[in-house]
Amino acid sequence: MNREIAQTKRITDSQLFTGVIKFVALKVFAAAVISCFLCTAVLMADDDKDAFLPSQVRAVSTVPGNGDVNPYGVAFVPPGFPTGGTISPGDILVSNFNNSSNLQGTGTTIVDVPPAAPVFQFFGGTAPLGLTTALNVLKKGFVLVGNFPSTDGSLGTAMAGSILVIDKNANVISTYTDSSVQGPWDSTLFDEGGRALYFVANALNGTIVRYDLDVDSSGVTFEHPTVIASGYQHDADMVTFVDAPTGLVYDPSKDVLYVASSEDNAVYAVRDAGDRKHDGGVGTLIYQDPKHLHGALGLAMAPNGHLLVTNNDSPAINPDANQPSELVEFTVDGHFVKEISLDPTPGGSFGLAVERMGKTAKLAAVDDSVNLFLIWTLKAGE
Repeated sequence: MNREIAQTKRITDSQLFTGVIKFVALKVFAAAVISCFLCTAVLMADDDKDAFLPSQVRAVSTVPGNGDVNPYGVAFVPPGFPTGGTISPGDILVSNFNNSSNLQGTGTTIVDVPPAAPVFQFFGGTAPLGLTTALNVLKKGFVLVGNFPSTDGSLGTAMAGSILVIDKNANVISTYTDSSVQGPWDSTLFDEGGRALYFVANALNGTIVRYDLDVDSSGVTFEHPTVIASGYQHDADMVTFVDAPTGLVYDPSKDVLYVASSEDNAVYAVRDAGDRKHDGGVGTLIYQDPKHLHGALGLAMAPNGHLLVTNNDSPAINPDANQPSELVEFTVDGHFVKEISLDPTPGGSFGLAVERMGKTAKLAAVDDSVNLFLIWTLKAGE
């Protein structure tokens, strides 16, 4: 949410480093120590089982040259992504929702975080834009990102938006709009190369829409927009911009789409998500835990099959000052496993992603309270 930071001028990477390094050093070390517990609960420790020191957490700034803040979406560039462009397999993309004045719904940039090189700005668009958590990368060489723009940083002036299709060289090759696009807030993909299932959560009307994507070297075609779920609460929030369905995870082995709904403060399962022809309502409630959930938001699946959810800590829902910026792990049957805090202030935990690469995995999560991106490298087991 980036509620506490007012950006009034352009911030360079070096200026950001100077301004936050003392604060970040202690916080990142604490996060690294906490992460060793997360490793045992979610994945497994990266280092030797007998080692005392935990795996190192990589923390990088997400602020590009134009000063955009409030990082939201997180997406890995997958194996097989075409070479010769600006981004490469193994890179992680992060979208910014706010501009340098900290107005929500006005961010125009996507930054790239390579595995072992400095962060750089991959994409810079032209206002009006507000790039959301709906960020995905197709194996054929395209980036999809939701655009939910506002003229004054409030939902009252927000437009329905669009979905941008960006090529590997950061060129917008098409912009998708129709009546099914109503504030694209988050999304997920089931990518089969030339074809893909694309699920989008809409913040303006509380619906989940599935698209069949036809993908070739020239671009992406959106086909058969179908509302497969609806009825999720959605409302303006002066602090968080909007409370609405957000995080999405699709499990193709079960044909189930998991939906984190912020204002409902719950996670639902939508059955037959890949082929249903009709609206299934909100689906089946699988997790509603006011002790550990404080505005269920971003969603990802760990290699052990558990779900990870962030929380928006909205004052309009059920914030807990003793549980700020929590990342919560639970089973798909709705049993709580573990939680950790990503920031000592509320509202910092938002977008996250998990990528498995053989026996290792990366957990990547934004801390938008201080515009940082945290990356853990872990073992994922056999």
